[in-house]
Amino acid sequence: MMARTSTAPATPVLSVRDLSINFGGVRAVQNVSFDIASGCIYSVIGPNGAGKTTLFNLITGVYVPTAGEILLDGQPVQGQPPHRLARRGVARTFQNLQVCLNMTALENVMVGAHLRLDRNVLKAAFRWPSLRRADQALHQEAAELMRFVGLEHALEARADAMSYGALKRLEIARALAMKPRLLFLDEPAAGLNPRETLEIDELIRKVAVSGVTVVLVEHDMKMVMSLSDRILVLDYGKKLAEGTAAEIRQDPAVIAAYLGAGAAGETP
Repeated sequence: MMARTSTAPATPVLSVRDLSINFGGVRAVQNVSFDIASGCIYSVIGPNGAGKTTLFNLITGVYVPTAGEILLDGQPVQGQPPHRLARRGVARTFQNLQVCLNMTALENVMVGAHLRLDRNVLKAAFRWPSLRRADQALHQEAAELMRFVGLEHALEARADAMSYGALKRLEIARALAMKPRLLFLDEPAAGLNPRETLEIDELIRKVAVSGVTVVLVEHDMKMVMSLSDRILVLDYGKKLAEGTAAEIRQDPAVIAAYLGAGAAGETP
């Protein structure tokens, strides 16, 4: 597949400036800076231990940076907890599935919208009509998201009875239930077979076309080179390179550190 053509505006929705974090004497991320334009697919790649997930954890509020700035629409958000960032339109998935296996698929997606619900205790106790209407609307919205990710056949299926590939798409549906503007996907194709990987590839494109900016950590280089508008390469916590797929594929430093000597001549 050819890379998706971006029509994203120049104004960044997310800016990272000299971001760093130390764990004891280990400098896990060191002075990393980049901008992400609204509406694009932006990928972060690098060898194991390069700091990719740590970078995600910094941006999404799991970690507090040692130094540097994270700007969302030009406003600093570093150090804000995940629930506050979620209210500002930041959602994510994780390397390891975070799915409630004892719930149905539909219930899992509905959980993702909990931040948008009015759960006033008094209203909940008396089941006010406004709350019932909100629950009904949420149920319908969750069903629509299940259809969006290709799981319309599994609305009432228990999560523990679903395939691993279906659970990956379910987790994306739950993140989309938060109505994010920025969606961080941490290795969405990990552990998938070729057919499931193609389904995730197509779903990520669909999410981006819907107007959500996607930030991706992924080891499948064919997927990354095919999907990405821009790519950031990390190595030992440092920014090694940034550019389009064509630029990254030809970058001597990236080839030496990560892609391998034959990468420049490969067509994804």
